Amino acid sequence: MHLLDNPIWTALNTRQAHFAHGGTWARRFAAQVTALAGFAAMRREAYEELAGLADGAPAALFLQQAPDLPEGWSELRQAPLLQMVYEKRSHPSPRHTWITLTEVDVPEMVALAELTQPGPFGTQTYQMGTYLGIREQGRLAAMAGERLRVPGYAEISAVCTHPDHVGKGYAACLMSVLIEKMRSQGETPFLHVRAGNTRAIALYERLGFRPRFQFHLAVVQRQAAQQRRAAAVAEEGR
Repeated sequence: MHLLDNPIWTALNTRQAHFAHGGTWARRFAAQVTALAGFAAMRREAYEELAGLADGAPAALFLQQAPDLPEGWSELRQAPLLQMVYEKRSHPSPRHTWITLTEVDVPEMVALAELTQPGPFGTQTYQMGTYLGIREQGRLAAMAGERLRVPGYAEISAVCTHPDHVGKGYAACLMSVLIEKMRSQGETPFLHVRAGNTRAIALYERLGFRPRFQFHLAVVQRQAAQQRRAAAVAEEGR
């Protein structure tokens, strides 16, 4: 199996093991860091372990196919997710002034992520790697950063631009800086994008990324005991 075939599980067992909560079959990041979780294999034991992590908070899984959820679980959101890997080629040099984002920028980072929905982003996501931003008149207009890390690879994530500043090349600028940083460290950049986001995919292809695999993104959650009881009562009343 290729390291990127199960990237979340691989990251939580290698370069980001210090973030890992879990055991033999399921591991996840703390909910404040990111909702991402991974399975060693699609087994009932994996769901049982996941249920006990992060107080039952929703978990985002990158799966090979749509899940067959055990009883008591629900799929809150799903989407085809394209994995793309960087192939060495020329790309635009940064032409905007950028800054490294830190803990003091977290409220703006979270607000921008909530507005643009680039993927799971929490109050401690910035701890996963370097995050860069571009400001316009003092406000955060765009950002991008590093998320998953597996041996030899680093993921670019949270690529987002405020709607008022789309089309200015901010995303390409920030990604170019991150690409060069990763390559200088001997890492190959990769990323994940919703398969229907054709605008983003076109940008990533211009920067040198090529599709590698399509996952099934599933955001799942174990229903609380009271929810399960209510559902059972409702079913009996039909």
